[in-house]
Amino acid sequence: MEQLSIFIVMLAALLVPLVMARFEVSTLPTAVAEILIGIVIGKSGFNLIVMNHDLTFLSNLGVILLIFLSGMEINFDLFRKQPGEKRDSDSPVTISTIAFAGILVMSLLVGVVLKLMGLFNGILLALIIFSSVALGVVIATLKEKEILSRPVGQTLLLTAVFGEVVPMLSLTVYATLHGGNAGRLWLIVLLFLAAIILLRRFKQPYKWFNDITKSTTQLDVRLAFFLIFTLVTIAVTVGAENILGAFLAGMVMKLLNPSESTEDKLTSIGYGFFIPIFFITTGAKLNLRELFANPRALALIPALVVGFFIAKTVPALVFSRHYGRRNGLAGAFLCATTITLVLPTLEVARNLKAITSTQSDAFVLAALIACVCGPIGFNKLYQPSPEDLIKKRVVFIGANVMTVPIAQQLTNSLYQVRMVTNQQENFETYNSEVADLKYFENLNAQCLEKSGYFDCDIMVVSFLNEQENFALALEAKKQGVQRVIAMRKRNGSDYAQLDQLVAAGVELFHPYTALSSMLRSLIESPTVMKMMTDNQHTIFEVVLKNRRYTGIELQSLPMINKITVSRIYRQGKWITPHGTTVLEAGDHLIITSDYHNIAELQATLGKDN
Repeated sequence: MEQLSIFIVMLAALLVPLVMARFEVSTLPTAVAEILIGIVIGKSGFNLIVMNHDLTFLSNLGVILLIFLSGMEINFDLFRKQPGEKRDSDSPVTISTIAFAGILVMSLLVGVVLKLMGLFNGILLALIIFSSVALGVVIATLKEKEILSRPVGQTLLLTAVFGEVVPMLSLTVYATLHGGNAGRLWLIVLLFLAAIILLRRFKQPYKWFNDITKSTTQLDVRLAFFLIFTLVTIAVTVGAENILGAFLAGMVMKLLNPSESTEDKLTSIGYGFFIPIFFITTGAKLNLRELFANPRALALIPALVVGFFIAKTVPALVFSRHYGRRNGLAGAFLCATTITLVLPTLEVARNLKAITSTQSDAFVLAALIACVCGPIGFNKLYQPSPEDLIKKRVVFIGANVMTVPIAQQLTNSLYQVRMVTNQQENFETYNSEVADLKYFENLNAQCLEKSGYFDCDIMVVSFLNEQENFALALEAKKQGVQRVIAMRKRNGSDYAQLDQLVAAGVELFHPYTALSSMLRSLIESPTVMKMMTDNQHTIFEVVLKNRRYTGIELQSLPMINKITVSRIYRQGKWITPHGTTVLEAGDHLIITSDYHNIAELQATLGKDN
């Protein structure tokens, strides 16, 4: 049976996603399904699995990769203050900080109550377990709802980040103190120093790695495993837990800004082989017969399940205040999802003799129930808010013969267009032709800010006065406008000023140069020009923002049979696409197709979630 154990586990790992796809099971996280199948084939079921040395090694490597990938899921840009952003009580950072502080308080209270009831004595261990949040499950759920970049999505994501980082660090301190290594606690600082040194050492060479890597070398993957084993070895040496080293390795790898294809390869290795082994063997080691035969342990399960949800009651109140009662409750359900860190925590606790095997099994079973109910509750309760459905917002500064026709065309497609002018004559001329045109006699930065015109995705500054354009463009970037396009009139502009605009991220548009390029194209390539100006079949650019479609092959795109992708612009380089080209977030797809197909594709792929 020992020789067949790995085969049975791998067969189960293959069958679980196939069965879920066949019966269209989408509400159940794959990790939960793998643990459940492990229960069926393990001690609690048919007892087909024997935990031999090889299977134990693969399972341990699986948990290390699981925690490594969890560290890679942390987006550190969420904590950076963006230009024009105000960190007030309504910002995702503030809301999530308050929400997680409430989780810590409620988790501590749950631990105290369990001790008073005589069910579980480890208050600090309970605090770590109940305060944890499954970051991977949260990200997957938010992607499915396409709200990852919305305020509510960012808030839930940050709360989940806190729910993984803080318990991880707390677990390290807990294990060091309870493992008799309290005197070596300060040595853990060496682990963080090692992570910083590795980050600084490979920050610049990593770009070079991407240029010289080949299919037979895969330098990015080799670097990832080097980071893992280096930091895990240092963690064990200084008396910390190996999962802390893996977690720091994941964060270091994330800070190196790996490409989408690198993340996809590491995810494939982890979730394609090692991590399913860990989840299945976790279920296989559960002894539910012994658990159900113990009345005291049996009473612990419902108490733990209730504890997982009570610990997340404060976020329900905090989220409800900002996103509505229904969505606030939905967010609390999602935060109750916890499985990623619970399993390693229980394993550490068992090694420290801080928890019995029966209590550990009860915690696993309760976490499974919470992990099933959490996403289901979120999907049932969550309702998109108006800002989740809004079109891309464009503001035109200046109404003239060039901007008005463009505003009319954009309004009829996928954009919400507003236009302002300081010319009374132009306002009277174009007011009936533009849906939202406003006149301001004194049109300056203060006026635009007061009227909310900087609250947009794209701003086009098209005054006839070049200096006014440049001044407003720079102010718009300071106010946090993502894209600012400024019209440049003269060829002999101040080049130092132009460099300042480019450095600030302002995009410059020269009408004369554009018209000259169009005329030259009409002379040299009339067919291409006809394609570009055809109202029905033309060339469009679609920026891939929808994270549901990142990491997949080009041939798997929706409507791929109705469009032609001629080029892909990625990180300053042009790529010739093939059916097997893996798409990354931020890819610019140059597409030829019917206008109606493009409009639908823009709505699908360009959705910023």
